[in-house]
Amino acid sequence: MKKTVPLNKTTRWLFLFTGLAIAGLLLGSSGPTRAAGLPPGMHSSSMDACHDTIHSIQVNKFQSSKKNKIRLYPDARQQALFFSANGDDKKVYQLYLFDMDGRLINQASIRNRETTVLTNMSEGNYLFEVFTDDERIENGHLVVR
Repeated sequence: MKKTVPLNKTTRWLFLFTGLAIAGLLLGSSGPTRAAGLPPGMHSSSMDACHDTIHSIQVNKFQSSKKNKIRLYPDARQQALFFSANGDDKKVYQLYLFDMDGRLINQASIRNRETTVLTNMSEGNYLFEVFTDDERIENGHLVVR
């Protein structure tokens, strides 16, 4: 079951400001693509529309946590995005995915050593933020082509 966490006004502005500040730098950029198979402990989540013409998913991180290992990576067929975390056993990790206009497109929550899958992704550029305990621990850009 998908858990929705309301965003307060300050957090929404932070996401919007972060997205707008780096959006101009990110459009058209490409970075390394990581592919992997299906990990154990997987959960499922969906995005809005499905396109069968997706050829690649690229993940570019701008901030990485030193205490927590957060992974965002496509499946071997480049059709879905995996989100996994490895850190403190008591923490919940939340992924927020925004379009380039700053609108929240999807969110997913996992616990330590869990993995969830985001499927049915539409082509486009996205910004992502990963939080735990109301602290942003990772952020970056995602390109779906």
